[in-house]
Amino acid sequence: MKRWYLAPFAVLYGLATGIRNFLYDAGVLKSTRFGTPVICVGNITVGGSGKSPMVMYLAELLSGYCRTGVLSRGYGRITKGYGITNYESTYKTVGDEAMQLFERFKNRFVIGVSEKRVPGAKKIIEDMDLDVLILDDAMQHRALRPGFTIMMTDFSDPYFNDHLLPAGNLRESRRGAKRADIIMVSKCPAGLTEEVKQEFISKIAPQPHQQIFFSSIDYDENIYSKTKSLPDNNLAYYDILLITGIANPKPLLRHLEKFAKKVKHLKFRDHHDFTEEDIKKIFEEYRRLGDYKLILTTEKDYVRLKTYDQIRDLVYFWPINVNIDREPEFKKIILEYVRKNQRNF
Repeated sequence: MKRWYLAPFAVLYGLATGIRNFLYDAGVLKSTRFGTPVICVGNITVGGSGKSPMVMYLAELLSGYCRTGVLSRGYGRITKGYGITNYESTYKTVGDEAMQLFERFKNRFVIGVSEKRVPGAKKIIEDMDLDVLILDDAMQHRALRPGFTIMMTDFSDPYFNDHLLPAGNLRESRRGAKRADIIMVSKCPAGLTEEVKQEFISKIAPQPHQQIFFSSIDYDENIYSKTKSLPDNNLAYYDILLITGIANPKPLLRHLEKFAKKVKHLKFRDHHDFTEEDIKKIFEEYRRLGDYKLILTTEKDYVRLKTYDQIRDLVYFWPINVNIDREPEFKKIILEYVRKNQRNF
């Protein structure tokens, strides 16, 4: 147990979430289902498990076939209620994750935010005439019943080894994983053997309806600033100031150390809203580096950091994608679900 001294509180938390899930499963609490296909990407743990890259992957895939939308909570924004991301949006009005999606894909698909998922989903589906909706981080939003659920779990910190909050990082009991149609083991190391995969699958003990897939982070071969790009193999010539405001920066740090010899890491909490004082500290750390230097951050953090004039032209971001083992099979499952449940596919 990670925080054993909090075990009594974990028991109470487990009782509360267990009763809530039972009431939804028994139909006592209402769960709304839509006629339009709805795919939920979520997890049962707090912290980064690779949801954002998976949402990007699905949205890019499905938007090539039908009118696609993504709905997230809009975590960290200063606004409330329902909204659509557009060219006038900022991370303060729609949240950093929605803004990251828009910066990369622009108007290729619809990106909405709403902390209330049922009315938000109803509005975006009807107003935008969607053929499919992707819900970002919505496994615990039991008031909305998706047609298909993908649950993410980090290879290095799988849910089956975890414990309930606050003793561990589980948002609900491990039994919650049974609601998933696909369990995606994310952030896998390179060269994962079939033996290791089978051992992982045996610990998950999937239900008959469930499929298990393994994925890894695929980093772009270039990093990008406002006006420039730089090949990753050139990072060896620079002193790097790495700025992260994500739940788990370890994979990025490990990948960066393959290229860069000198790395200074400033770590902030997930979705950190950088202040002027933070920017001043970042700039002072940058000034202490050698003659050849740059600031590197994640794609999600970049949408926040680029708003500060003092460092805007100094900051590069490193895009990531998801690389899925047995990708053709995964795509087939997703496309068949949408095809069978959507009249315009």
